[in-house]
Amino acid sequence: MSLYDWLIIFHLLLFVYWLGGDMGVYYASGMSIDTKLTNSARVTASKIMMNLDFVPRMCMTLMLTVGGLLSGEMQNPIEHPQWQTIGFLLMGPGWLSMVVYLHLAHGTEMSKIVTKIDYWFRWFIVVYLVWSVGYSFMFTEKLANAPWVGAKLLVFAAMVFCGLMIRIYLPGYIQGIMTLRKEIDNASMSDAMNETMSKSLAKCRPFVLAIWAGLFIECYLGVVKPGNRVPVMEILGAASPFAGF
Repeated sequence: MSLYDWLIIFHLLLFVYWLGGDMGVYYASGMSIDTKLTNSARVTASKIMMNLDFVPRMCMTLMLTVGGLLSGEMQNPIEHPQWQTIGFLLMGPGWLSMVVYLHLAHGTEMSKIVTKIDYWFRWFIVVYLVWSVGYSFMFTEKLANAPWVGAKLLVFAAMVFCGLMIRIYLPGYIQGIMTLRKEIDNASMSDAMNETMSKSLAKCRPFVLAIWAGLFIECYLGVVKPGNRVPVMEILGAASPFAGF
């Protein structure tokens, strides 16, 4: 098997575990706001949700690195400047390290600093991808043979943006989870806090669904490759057995 084959397998696994983990988080979050359940059961659901959420967050951090490597190994390889190659090779492990640290060291003073770094880094990713793809389409021929790669990058930027919006609307839900843990021995929580949790989660859900749609679009673009140009020599090479070359 070639490096390209291994990268494709890894890329597909990242897609599967991202979407599958996200669906599990969605289901568990619904149980955590179900007022028919006891506080203890809702706390258990929230713990399952938090641990499941770790999986798609890890997958997201590695997508650009794996995708960048794939773009240099495909039939129409995209040539990246050295600084860009070094950048996306380091980005995956670096971003993954932040996510792993925040999961393991949640609540510490250092985690608050890393959370801010991670937050602004995601905004940088969104802005940089939009700028980079726009520049490449308008002023270079870098993506001319594979415009679908640029489209995938823009969709990825949109998904990161949706994740940032979820962070903005999630505090009310988190506040409810903290209250549930404090009142775990009680049968239920106040109506006001239940409503706060539900409203917070309701604001997040459209962005969650948008991420799922983005993953579907990413999958479609990667399979269909709209606008892909096959080099003339490759076409001639494929036709040579029939032409007697």
